[in-house]
Amino acid sequence: MTEPASPAVHSHNAARHPRPRHVSPAESLVWLKAGWTYFVRDPGVWVAISVIFIVMLFVLGLVPLLGWAVVLIGFPVMVAGMVLGCHALAEGRPLRIEHLFSGLKVHAGNLSLVGVFYLLGGLIAGFVSVVVGGGALLTGYILGALAGLGMGLVSGVVLGSVVFSVLWVLLITALWFAAPLVVLRNTPPLDAMKLSLSACFSNIGAFIVLGVLIYVLIWVAMIPAGLGVLVLIPVLAGTLYASYQDVFGDAPVLPPAVTDTPE
Repeated sequence: MTEPASPAVHSHNAARHPRPRHVSPAESLVWLKAGWTYFVRDPGVWVAISVIFIVMLFVLGLVPLLGWAVVLIGFPVMVAGMVLGCHALAEGRPLRIEHLFSGLKVHAGNLSLVGVFYLLGGLIAGFVSVVVGGGALLTGYILGALAGLGMGLVSGVVLGSVVFSVLWVLLITALWFAAPLVVLRNTPPLDAMKLSLSACFSNIGAFIVLGVLIYVLIWVAMIPAGLGVLVLIPVLAGTLYASYQDVFGDAPVLPPAVTDTPE
């Protein structure tokens, strides 16, 4: 029988939005430690979830024309499923492969809307960066000289890249807590993204440190033929859940200790 995804959590604070807490930059290390702890609690199931997650994203991406859009829209749904898996472990319940798909059973519509906002945000970021970069290129062209055109081309590419990077960071911060807020607090999608953005910027130090650490971990995970990604995905899911509990939640960041039971 399929395990219910903790329905009590979804209605507990649905009447009002949670207020983010301020944490120190050092908490980012605690979140990553918690992410690793969630992984080692059931590594076999987590690796299976990672494999299915990667295969699903790859297969969806192969869909002609709309594949990339389907991936972006479905991404928060699967992230929410992994968050619910972490929540199960935090409550002392077993992790199951089906947790990856539990986002389809809990607020699937709202999670898909988060994905739609993710898609639209990416398109807007790309459009704005092209417009800004094209404006710089046009300025160089109007100056007339080849040197001016060359400088305009370089400055256009650089400026467009900078603008895109800034907008993309804003989008990622708006998405970070969105899925947990939707599935664990019943927060409407747009409100969840606003709360996520506010929480990340009110704890900017912690998220700068976390961003740097994740960037390093991504490169480390790619060293053994990319196999480290199978571990990194669940670690990041646990890190996301731990950061949510630290900033918004009312449960411990780390899962309960495992106690040996006599056979």
